[in-house]
Amino acid sequence: MRDIVAVLVTYNRRELLECCIEHVLAQEKVQCDLIVIDNASTDGTGEFIKKAYGNLQELIYINTGANLGGCGGFQVGVREAIKRGYSYIWMMDDDTLPNQSALESFIAADQELHGDWGFLVSAAYWTDGSICMMNRPKTTIFRHVKEKTYHRHLEKVVMGTFVSLFIRADVVKDVGLPIGEYFIWTDDYEYTGRISEKYSCYMVPESKVVHAMKEHRRANFAKDDAARLGRYRYLYRNDVHCYRRYGLQGWCYLILKDLYTVLNILFHSDGHKLEKIKVVWQGVKEGLRFHPKIEMV
Repeated sequence: MRDIVAVLVTYNRRELLECCIEHVLAQEKVQCDLIVIDNASTDGTGEFIKKAYGNLQELIYINTGANLGGCGGFQVGVREAIKRGYSYIWMMDDDTLPNQSALESFIAADQELHGDWGFLVSAAYWTDGSICMMNRPKTTIFRHVKEKTYHRHLEKVVMGTFVSLFIRADVVKDVGLPIGEYFIWTDDYEYTGRISEKYSCYMVPESKVVHAMKEHRRANFAKDDAARLGRYRYLYRNDVHCYRRYGLQGWCYLILKDLYTVLNILFHSDGHKLEKIKVVWQGVKEGLRFHPKIEMV
């Protein structure tokens, strides 16, 4: 067993998962074990893993038996990593493609910071080489890192995404696990925000990954397909739970974001405007009484 483990969460994206695994295995100077959390995929993911990597001792495959969402999958994966005694956990989505020195750059930052950090996050790019808009870390709850930051060395941040996040096991034991009840969306901002309240955290621009998402854009409720309406309820519910703990600043953020969303729906949505606004309002109402328990390990 190595000291570092990569936790990959997947659901019905076998081809992307294969690319992700191969990129993790191709790390040059620093290697890690892998834990693949499969949210009960129906596309043959389990059979593929068994056939392709069944003899690879450093790869651990866990089928959750149900679709727990990305949030539930990461909770299971981080819990398993702690249970197995790893010291460092490298969290990533199944469409993350780290370059060959991404992990080495995290270790170099760890040594430079003398282990005094809560989380480290990679610089994420899209498939065309541009900065991935969806994965720009935050320096405050209102501000994302600027483009020039990607050419610096280390940048202090307060929130990052699970596209490529490096955390210490002792930090997890201190702050607890990611919140699985979120199901999808905002779990990464909640978790990294929880960590940065107690520890200094950094973006490591030398640690580069490609986020192989289909479209290069943030979630846009106004433009999204009507068939995906229901899932956005989780976003607005989870946002309320995540940001309300920041007091007045958090509530200002929520009001401005939700007002912008409603206006965007009214002026730019192609249809289902009333239904979409109802989803926003329903999510906000649920968020006000949403009190998920933080699981400690």
